[in-house]
Amino acid sequence: MARAVALQVLYESDGTRHDPNRAIKRRIAEHKLSRPAANFSRHIVSGVLANGDRIDAIIEAHAPSWPLEQMAVVDRNILRVAIYEIIEGKETPPKVAINEAVEMGKVYGSESTPKFVNGVLGSVMESYASAKNR
Repeated sequence: MARAVALQVLYESDGTRHDPNRAIKRRIAEHKLSRPAANFSRHIVSGVLANGDRIDAIIEAHAPSWPLEQMAVVDRNILRVAIYEIIEGKETPPKVAINEAVEMGKVYGSESTPKFVNGVLGSVMESYASAKNR
């Protein structure tokens, strides 16, 4: 649920320009998240926002046929959450981040979202793994 709350906050902030700090407080209260889950949601939101340019550049590099501004808002933010967890997160193994993103795509995205998200993140993982091995 923590990732889903983070996704909802990022979606709201991206789609409406609402203040993410107010949105996260509201969403945490609505979903009655435990302290650890609330902290994890905050961590993801702040990390995605702090690394937004870098994350978006990674998305653009691995989904060149889909300009960010034309990508569905939910798809874009699912990718942002997973890429943040892959490149910066130390709590979540990359394969788990990808699996969680695909599952969120099934719940929140369109019929094509899970396949799209899996394809982009698989490409990101290949690049990330080869960069780590250099």
